[in-house]
Amino acid sequence: MPASTATRRAYRGGTTRREEQPMSAQPDHAPVTPYAPAPGAPAELLAQLRADRRADRWVPAFEQEWATALEESRRTFSLAGLYEVVQVWQARVASAPAVDAFLASGRDETGFVDLEEIRGGRR
Repeated sequence: MPASTATRRAYRGGTTRREEQPMSAQPDHAPVTPYAPAPGAPAELLAQLRADRRADRWVPAFEQEWATALEESRRTFSLAGLYEVVQVWQARVASAPAVDAFLASGRDETGFVDLEEIRGGRR
């Protein structure tokens, strides 16, 4: 078989597989959607913090972190800092009962790493 016939068969009459696929401006993979809390999440979270026995420490800390993130978002036009504050505080509230149970059990915690140390590298 002559080379031109073999080439034509390989490329199906002069077109390549890429040429047969329609062009698209869409990415060929699904982008990862960043975490975005519900619009009412900060207010709900603040209500949970106020109802907690740690409210005297947690509410001022949350409000200070929220104010700092709000100023940053005004400066950068990014909501990422606000989202992170909500996510971190939601995790604190969710893990509080487990932490209380752990501390009440008298278990040794010398082998653990502080969560803030781990999260500090991301900021």
